[in-house]
Amino acid sequence: MGKDRIKELLSQLQDELRKTDMDDELHGLMSDLDKDIHGAIENDGDVSVLIDRAKEMEADFATRYPAAERFMREVIDALVRMGI
Repeated sequence: MGKDRIKELLSQLQDELRKTDMDDELHGLMSDLDKDIHGAIENDGDVSVLIDRAKEMEADFATRYPAAERFMREVIDALVRMGI
């Protein structure tokens, strides 16, 4: 799974979150994570810390935004499989 797939999944996650009543704090966290992941994959950076942040957000999504949680899980899985 490549960088393009991760970008596609992040876009799908953002689309799903736009359909929800996401609070400003979570919106900011998601925006920062999205930007950081894009930067890391473009520069072949280490995303292990980003994976940890995404996993924390995924736990919150599971209860508050279950439809978006699936996309977050896929993003995490894709990053792990890339081994970056």
